[in-house]
Amino acid sequence: MPQATVFNMSGEKVGEIELSEAVFGITPNKTALHDAVKNHLANKRQGTQSALTRAEVSGGGKKPWRQKGTGRARAGSTRAPNWTHGGVAFPPKPRDYSYTLNKKVKRLALKSALSAKAAEGGILVIEELKLDEIKTKVFKSFLDKLEAPQALVITKEADQTVICSARNLPGVTATIATVLSPYAVLGAPKLVVDKAALATIEEVYA
Repeated sequence: MPQATVFNMSGEKVGEIELSEAVFGITPNKTALHDAVKNHLANKRQGTQSALTRAEVSGGGKKPWRQKGTGRARAGSTRAPNWTHGGVAFPPKPRDYSYTLNKKVKRLALKSALSAKAAEGGILVIEELKLDEIKTKVFKSFLDKLEAPQALVITKEADQTVICSARNLPGVTATIATVLSPYAVLGAPKLVVDKAALATIEEVYA
């Protein structure tokens, strides 16, 4: 059964905790992980790229020369795609790149990402993740003691003190247990998880 080290807010080791085999002990499914990352990146795309067709480029209304007798190729407009300053053939137009991934694939991808992190010792459990005030310096010092200067910090519920303390630290992101993303888990060198949030993860995703 996979295990993780438990720390207190002083950065001291206070014990070990057994992780759920169903969530943190499966064999990572590379196909599901690839599908989840690809879906995440596609859903983030703005899809606002655009170029002009020959119909949208200004000018080109007059036939540049007569149809026959000049020895040159036939031309009806100076805005055809093969002309300089012409339109683009089959140009990109604004579109929505997002699509929905199967729920079972998303769940499998998340469990695969969590299991991979657990296998490499990348999960650090905090006995009670709590700050008295919004203080980036204090939170940075806490992460440095854990040897996790870049991490995904997971709490049970949205804690504004933690969120605001972490938001200015490069490479540090705060989230809650019920909206975990495989992309975020894979991209974080370490997972700093509140003990209460760990229980929620095991309950929700098992």
